[in-house]
Order: sequence, then structure tokens, then C-alpha cells
Amino acid sequence: MEIPFFPPDLFEQDRKVMLDLIREIGVAPEQKFILGERTRVFEEMLRDDLGAADVVACGSGTSALGLVLRAMEIGPGDEVVVPAFGCAPLASAVLEAGAQPVFADVDPRTAVVDPEDVAARITHRTKAIMPAHMFSVMADMPRLTEIAASRGVRLVEDSAVAQGAVMAGTPAGLWGEAGVYSFVQVKSFGMPGEGGAVVTRDAELGARVRMLRNHGQRARFVHEVVGTNSRFDEIQAAFQTYRYAGFTERLARRAAIADHYTACFTSLPDVVPPPPGRDGRCYYVYCVQSDRRDELRAFLAARGIGSHVYYPSPLPEQPAFAPHAPVGEAWPGAGRACARILALPVYPHLSDDEVEHVADAVREFSEGPHVR
Repeated sequence: MEIPFFPPDLFEQDRKVMLDLIREIGVAPEQKFILGERTRVFEEMLRDDLGAADVVACGSGTSALGLVLRAMEIGPGDEVVVPAFGCAPLASAVLEAGAQPVFADVDPRTAVVDPEDVAARITHRTKAIMPAHMFSVMADMPRLTEIAASRGVRLVEDSAVAQGAVMAGTPAGLWGEAGVYSFVQVKSFGMPGEGGAVVTRDAELGARVRMLRNHGQRARFVHEVVGTNSRFDEIQAAFQTYRYAGFTERLARRAAIADHYTACFTSLPDVVPPPPGRDGRCYYVYCVQSDRRDELRAFLAARGIGSHVYYPSPLPEQPAFAPHAPVGEAWPGAGRACARILALPVYPHLSDDEVEHVADAVREFSEGPHVR
């Protein structure tokens, strides 16, 4: 049985919808393909559902991070504390704003940033801390909120993979002053192509992001500041608005698959399932940990099962970011996570038989005669 890590057809059930939407927008009288009525409807739908002050759809989750930092006027001479484990935009968005990333270590069990290490790295130059929710675990937002408030720094959530997650009744993205989502096709609320959004409890901050995403304009050809092009596509807005009705159902299916995996793996030697969660979880991917991670990956591949490594090395050890990290410093939590984490297929249209095939293969690896 062949089970790829990413589904071979991400939008199989939505293909006719996509064609209908393209046809509808193509013949619309206004012929407006960016930042039109459909984008407004999509933004307002998310805003109302989240209880946010504003939602600003952007060209990507990466650009959304950069727009938030620019809207907060964070730039040269400033520092932003980011996790040492995670996706490149955590650091690149800070550098593109002209600021300096400061890398904090993570808890190797959860792969989310250690709040106390964050607190220890705040200096007089620190303007913001930017935690990232990882895989299915939200960062410790109550503690990070306390730290930000007590030290007078801003809090930006990288919620790119956490749309739909909730902690203590607050959705991911709304603990800080602003959060970002990613709609790239492999995410839980993915779509064809690129896209993302800034969500915020601060309407004024949202208005500034809205201006920056469209070349610094509120009125056409009146450029109040130097902005950029991070505008949202009308076809994508219509597609996402249509699909949002099934988002909760898709999250529930992911959670059911994850729960089955966890039940199967909890007592296995040398394969550790995700830690118990905090409140509502969003399983963008399902990650196990193992000291024999690479052997496990090869074992699964031999049985037709795709998997994925997140991430091969800590961010401050990547060539692009090493020049911005202290020489000789180590991030042991991030290093351990990089060496042990393996993501398994968890997309919602996996059949029960396919899920069982994955679970059986992991059990066979862990309990088989080859185990040392």
C-alpha cells in the first residue's frame, strides 16, 4: 500500500468548485482579481469567527510576518527573540525588517520555545518576542504573555500551522498583539498557491498592515509609506470562503487519525508520540520522536509510507542565519528535536485502512526482532 506523506491530489474533492469559481470570477462585470469584494468577505468571515478586531489577507504567511514587524516599526538596531527550532521565516522576516533575530532554545519534548530561555535573552534592544506553535502543540502563551507584559516588549504569534488551535478559550493568533496564518496548500487550511493572513486584536495595527500590503496606499495612488505588494487573490478568497464551512470537520478528522496513532504508539519502545496537548489542537502534521528516526523513516519508506523530517538543523546553524548567531553557542533542545522528530501522514482523506497500515508499520518497527 502506497501512502505518500502529502496527498497526491490535495484538492481532489474541490476540483469542480475551483473550476466554477474561476469561471464565475472570469465573467464578473468588475473583472477585479485582487483585493476585491471576495477578499473583503473572506477577511470579515475570519474576523467574526475568531472574534478579532481585524484580519488582513496577504500574499503569504511569510510576508504576513514581515508586515507585522514593519507595522510595529521594528527595524535596524532592534532585536526580536525567536525560537531556534522552526521554519526559516521566523528568522528571515526579522532580518528583512532590518532587525536582529535572537535565538531561544526549545523544549525538546514539545519543540516549542522555552519561555524561561526567552526571558533570559531579552535586553534593552528587544522590541518583540515571536513564538511559533509547532505541529500540534501551542507555545505556552499564558507565560509568554506575562513575560512580554512585564518586560515591555511586543508579542507576535507565528501561528502559520495552528489555525483552528485554541488555548484557554483563545484561538491561536490572538494571544499576542498579532498573529499570522499560512494558507499554503499543505497547511490545515491550505489552498491552491500561496496566501496568508494577519489576525489582530488591535484595529489600528490591522489598518497599518492593510496599508503596507498594498504599496503603502489607503487611497489609490496616494502612498503614505513605503509598502510592498502582498495582495490577496480574488479566486483564492472565493475558494477559501467556500471551503471554510468544512474546516472544522477536516480538523476533526485529522484529530481522530492522530488520536488513533497515539493510542497505538503510547506503549511502544523507542517511538514517542506527541505530548498531551493544551486544549484544542490542530494537527497540521503528526510527529513522533525516536532515537532511531532515520532508521524508522527508511523502514516506512520500504513499505510505501511517506514521512517528513522537521527540521534538519536548528535555525542558528543554517548558513543563512549562522552569521547572526553567537559563535560557539549551543541550542541543545533544538538540536535534539532536529535529530528525533519524524512526521507521519495525517491528512483528512486518508482512509481507515491507510491509517491502520501506517500504525501497523510503526508498531512493527518498534517491536520487531530487529530492535536492539
